[in-house]
Amino acid sequence: MRTTPEPGHDRPEERLSAIVGERRHLTDLAYRLLGSLTEAEDAVQETYARWYAMPRARREAVESPGAWLTTVAGRICLDLLGSARARRERYVGEWIPEPLPDRTEWISGRESGGTADPADRVTLDESVDMAFLVLLESMTPAERVAFILHDVFRYSFAEIAVILGRTPAACRQLASSARRRVRAASAPEASAVPVAGRAGLVRSFKEAWEARDIEALVGLLDPGATLTADGGGLVSTVVPPVEGSERIAAYILRIADIAPGLTLLERTVNGQPGLVAQRSGVTVTVAAFELTGDRVARIWVIRNPEKLRSWMDR
Repeated sequence: MRTTPEPGHDRPEERLSAIVGERRHLTDLAYRLLGSLTEAEDAVQETYARWYAMPRARREAVESPGAWLTTVAGRICLDLLGSARARRERYVGEWIPEPLPDRTEWISGRESGGTADPADRVTLDESVDMAFLVLLESMTPAERVAFILHDVFRYSFAEIAVILGRTPAACRQLASSARRRVRAASAPEASAVPVAGRAGLVRSFKEAWEARDIEALVGLLDPGATLTADGGGLVSTVVPPVEGSERIAAYILRIADIAPGLTLLERTVNGQPGLVAQRSGVTVTVAAFELTGDRVARIWVIRNPEKLRSWMDR
């Protein structure tokens, strides 16, 4: 976060360009804080609305518009995280973060279709990995803000204190607490799997599903694997999570029987190899995977159509 005057932006057009140029950074930040691209874009829009609602003289008096925008966006996200907890308690079934597509298909490297590509708005890296985003849901709003701002975006605790309204020492403790959660939940073997290996494992999973090979599916799943699905009460899906390799394999094959006509595609989901199910060319399901060694440890199945808008042209 910049807290000093931004050089080279003395002319009005340069200052305007610098302000508009903060949008991607703000969206990057807001998506990681909220786990929803829709909510992130709303938060960024509200941030800019507050900027332009100020009298021109006040805007020109702001030494660092970038720091001002980040501070306001952070506070908006903090408020949204607080209210989101109450909303998610009323959510039908399990709540999973909104999945992000990549602009390329990892199976072929071809450019995907569509014009409103979230990859043009959110930088994809390990901090948008689905397992990481799900873990962030276990943190308090203040922990999540402190951790993301410091450990992901490298802001100082003095800067974070301005957003959270706490002392730098308190923000340091919040980030430390969040870091302990991350370490406790980390699967060390997963990070050791190279990208090609992850893609190959997900591809094998797809082929076993298509072949209706239950033994192959069980062999690809960790014995303690978990499948969690999110339909949001808008479409049918399994609730609660399915646990165990044999139960998951049986459930997946049952879906293949009761929902014929699905086409499985290999796609990047939040920067990692994943699968997309389409019916008549329309995306109806996105699946993200967490791998442990050479097995699938967790599957997140997103079916809520409100979370699949970014995938409709894919």
